[in-house]
Amino acid sequence: MALINRPQGIVWPHALVIALALVLVLGFAQVVAAAEELPREAALPLTLASKAAAAAQEKCKQDGYRVSAAVVDRTGVIKVLMRGDGAGPHTTNSSSKKAYTAASLRRPTSELAELVAKTPALQGLRDIDDKILILGGGLPIEIGGEIVGAIGVGGAPGAHLDDACAQAGLDSIGAAPKVPPPAAK
Repeated sequence: MALINRPQGIVWPHALVIALALVLVLGFAQVVAAAEELPREAALPLTLASKAAAAAQEKCKQDGYRVSAAVVDRTGVIKVLMRGDGAGPHTTNSSSKKAYTAASLRRPTSELAELVAKTPALQGLRDIDDKILILGGGLPIEIGGEIVGAIGVGGAPGAHLDDACAQAGLDSIGAAPKVPPPAAK
């Protein structure tokens, strides 16, 4: 009797197939459960970042100041950097650092500057890293109760003026105000 060579497939008993299916399904369920535990964070879209920077630039330009405006995401990474015509070269660095500081420490940089001035023990905040700049002009961007980024303005002749331009950027995108409106005269 001759043996016939024919390709043999793997024959799986039904119990083995069911067991393998259960392992896959249960493993998938664990992955889904783990994914549901991950935090959800809102992201600042480029369109809003660009709009905020442009509005800050425009406010300062109308007031006669040549500035740079930077917008960062929640982690402090630059999304938009605009250097206005005639703005000093240092303004790109200062606006970026102010935005980074406001995002990182989640507070307006003017508030931080006042806090450090009043509490000498907090001077160390200035040295957390080389991107920190505790000088007015940086505001966190809060939308829907969540900090999604920050804006920094540098180049106006005073931190309060940088703050006002940064606030114009927040106003343009409907973010929570961080600078009180100027007192009526």
